Amino acid sequence: MFMIIKKIIPFVLIGLGAWSCGQSSDDYVPKPKGFNRIYLPEVSYIQLEDTHPYTFEVSRAAIVQPDTFGKAEPHWIVLYYPEINGRIQLTYKPLGGDLNKLQEHINDAFRLAAKHQVKATSQEEQLIQLKNGKKAVVIQLEGEVPSHYQFYTTDTLNHFLRGAVYLETATQNDSLRPIIDYLKAESKHLLETLRWK
Repeated sequence: MFMIIKKIIPFVLIGLGAWSCGQSSDDYVPKPKGFNRIYLPEVSYIQLEDTHPYTFEVSRAAIVQPDTFGKAEPHWIVLYYPEINGRIQLTYKPLGGDLNKLQEHINDAFRLAAKHQVKATSQEEQLIQLKNGKKAVVIQLEGEVPSHYQFYTTDTLNHFLRGAVYLETATQNDSLRPIIDYLKAESKHLLETLRWK
C-alpha cells in the first residue's frame, strides 16, 4: 500500500501544479509603485555672512549663491540644497519709505504665485506670526507645481523680502513630499531668524 501511495504522490503534485497554472489571472493585484528612499540633510545652521541688508541662519547643507537670473538685482540670492536638488530663491527690494513700492511688491508676490494656478489644485494664503515678532505672508500651493511654498515679509518702510521654494525635478510630488516639507521648515527657520540691517 505504501508503494502505491509513493507512486501516486508525484502525479498528484504535477496535477496540482498544472491546475494552478490554468487558473484565471483576474485575481492578480499589482503591487503599488514604490518611491525611492529620500535622505534629508541634517538640521544645522550658521549665520549668513554676506553683506546684504538682511541676515538669518542658513543651513549648513545649503550653498549660498548669487541669483543668476538675467534681471536679478543686488541682494538676490539662492540657497541651493545639492543633496535634495532643491532651492529657496530670495528676492530683496529696498522700499525707502515708499508705501506705493510696498504695495507693488506685494502685488507682484501674489501675481507670481498665481502663475502656478494652471497646475495647482489648491492655493492657500496665510498671515503667520513668527517667534521673532515679525509677520510673514505664506502662500502654499498643492499639485504638480514647481514651487509649493512662497512667502514674503517686510518692515513696511525699508525692507521687503520674498522667497520661493523650487524643486529641480519633474518627479511626481507625492514622492517628493519629504523634500517639500523639509524646505518649508527651512523657509520658516529663515523667517524666524531674519534680522534687518
